[in-house]
Amino acid sequence: MNTHYRHTQIGWAILGVVTGVAVLVAPRLPAGGTGVPGGLVVLALVVLLFSTLTVEVDGEAIRLRFGVGLVRKRVDLADVRAWQAVRNPWYCGWGIRRAPGGVLWNVSGFEAVELVLADGRRLRIGTDEPSALVSALARARGESGVASAP
Repeated sequence: MNTHYRHTQIGWAILGVVTGVAVLVAPRLPAGGTGVPGGLVVLALVVLLFSTLTVEVDGEAIRLRFGVGLVRKRVDLADVRAWQAVRNPWYCGWGIRRAPGGVLWNVSGFEAVELVLADGRRLRIGTDEPSALVSALARARGESGVASAP
């Protein structure tokens, strides 16, 4: 596997929200408790599962992985018809969610690369370096230029 691109983006917004909730919850915990409160376990799971987004591009596929990798996705390059850098509206948020015309995988920020798949579906990959990801896709597909979505 010859990797053309690998980047891990940290979800500072997610980490900030989780930290803020933890600061609000911690003083309300009972003193001298013997177990870890369920709310803190949920917050820890959110950090482990969704605090980063790693994107890898090689000659075969695009691989997406949130956090420690339990939530992941693979898109075969052969199924990608076009791609372009896009900007998400502020209300699209973070995580895996519906976005304009498709699905968004995002950990922070508004920038993304939108893939148009062979079956017409669209997948947006949130990234803090959209031009590098667009270039990596072109290299992986053996194209000199940048493909654009119709």
